[in-house]
Amino acid sequence: MNRLAQLGPPPFKATIICVNRRRVPPRTRMHSLRDAFRGLQDAWRTQPNLRLQVGISLGVIVLGMVVNLSLLEWLWVSFAIGLVIFAELMNTAIEQTIDLAVGLAPDPFARQVKDVAAGCVLVAT
Repeated sequence: MNRLAQLGPPPFKATIICVNRRRVPPRTRMHSLRDAFRGLQDAWRTQPNLRLQVGISLGVIVLGMVVNLSLLEWLWVSFAIGLVIFAELMNTAIEQTIDLAVGLAPDPFARQVKDVAAGCVLVAT
């Protein structure tokens, strides 16, 4: 049986420690892979910028086939596409973490962190 306990004044809103007496079985690679795909699916469903960047990436791939890129050029294009998608996923994770920590209250430091994360995506693009 799980027990939830809040210990002392929490450093963040709603800090809860979950105490579980049952032994948790070790996670398999299949569980980790399933969780990773679920995260990608959630990002695809909730982030319009990710969908836009994937669409543009597909256009770049088609254009690369039309102009017959060399193997080295495909390597660089693939790297650039991966970098942009990685940056967008990290931006999403950072923004959601900030929203979880701050809540709905406007916070200038939270805005600055989110702006810097968005700037990272811009630089990667």
